[in-house]
Amino acid sequence: GDSLPLLPCRPCSRVGRDGAWPVSQSSCRSASQGKAGHEQLRRFPGCFVRLARLLSLGGCLVERRMRKSRVCRMVLATCLGSLLLVIFYFQSSLNPAAEDRILKTSWHDKSGRSPLQTLYDMDKFEQSSLQATHQQRRDLLSRVCNRYTRKRRLLTSDDLRHLVVDDVHGLLYCYVPKVACTNWKRVMMVLTGQGKYQDPLDIPANEAHVSSNLRTLAEYSTPEINYRLRNYLKFIFVREPLERLVSAYRNKFTRSYNTAFHKRYGTKIIQRHRQDPSEEAMERGHNVRFEEFVYYLLDPQTQHEEPFNEHWERVHSLCHPCIIHYDVIGKYETLTEDSNYILQLIGADAGVKFPSSSKTTRTNDDITAKFFQNISPFYQRRLFNLYKMDYLLFNYSIPSYLRIR
Repeated sequence: GDSLPLLPCRPCSRVGRDGAWPVSQSSCRSASQGKAGHEQLRRFPGCFVRLARLLSLGGCLVERRMRKSRVCRMVLATCLGSLLLVIFYFQSSLNPAAEDRILKTSWHDKSGRSPLQTLYDMDKFEQSSLQATHQQRRDLLSRVCNRYTRKRRLLTSDDLRHLVVDDVHGLLYCYVPKVACTNWKRVMMVLTGQGKYQDPLDIPANEAHVSSNLRTLAEYSTPEINYRLRNYLKFIFVREPLERLVSAYRNKFTRSYNTAFHKRYGTKIIQRHRQDPSEEAMERGHNVRFEEFVYYLLDPQTQHEEPFNEHWERVHSLCHPCIIHYDVIGKYETLTEDSNYILQLIGADAGVKFPSSSKTTRTNDDITAKFFQNISPFYQRRLFNLYKMDYLLFNYSIPSYLRIR
């Protein structure tokens, strides 16, 4: 004990200043309380004084080591947590063979090929004109995405709500309202119904839109989502953007039975964009004019309040074609031809046919042109810019009836 230096316990001492150990306030107080503590120590014989001081120094050393130990434990806990996250990530990213065993998919054809493999195997040989057309559509979409998309982002659950899943045939369909989506949902119900439905036209239109009748990709776990995005045939149907817009307006605002849309949107549109509206129009919202609908779409307040309704939302915002790689891009203008091509790729039963449209009031280019006669060139330009990305992605030309050149 005599050979050891006797160090006072000082709260503010630092290593390097006077050779003393760093000590906390608490340990100093525990050894001696200021002058009173030192006075009490002087009453003991010298050996006991030295022993007391050594115990005080030992307390300081122990506390210092405890602080180091706590830091080490914190670092160790952080590393362990990171390791667990890495393990979880790799477990959630199973290799395709393991995923196939776990998910027990049965959508391969007799030759063992999936619809996706069938599509790209066909591309290795001399292409038919139809195959060449679809290849050109994919290539154009890829070029436009590379040119206009600067930063990719991760998909969210909301992004996947429009992707309908067919696990029987290995199919993902992104439905776009006003682009034959009712008939395609009917076909998907036949394909996934395990014999419950035989003819798509036997399914009432309102039943095709019941959400519980078809599963969307948003309902699956992350590994299941990634597996289907990699291995399923993904397709989409698009339409000339302004023609689709007019079709949505005619269906939702000029049909007397669509009272829900009149109340939900019509009353708001009339209140904001009609001068001196009648009380009946304010209450019912049943007679929205097309120009008022255009003003509503272009009003900055509209999208600040809530996203566009799916019937007039842009296709690239509904289906995210620059994030999800679509294998087949069908067009409303070649609906029957493209639909049969998809059914052929998945090896659908011969009895499954895409319903042919018998509508004589279908919105076409001539009808669309009439609705734009009373829209000024200024608003025509702004509306075109709103849907411009859809024009670029899917190779639609500027309509001849627009006065924006």
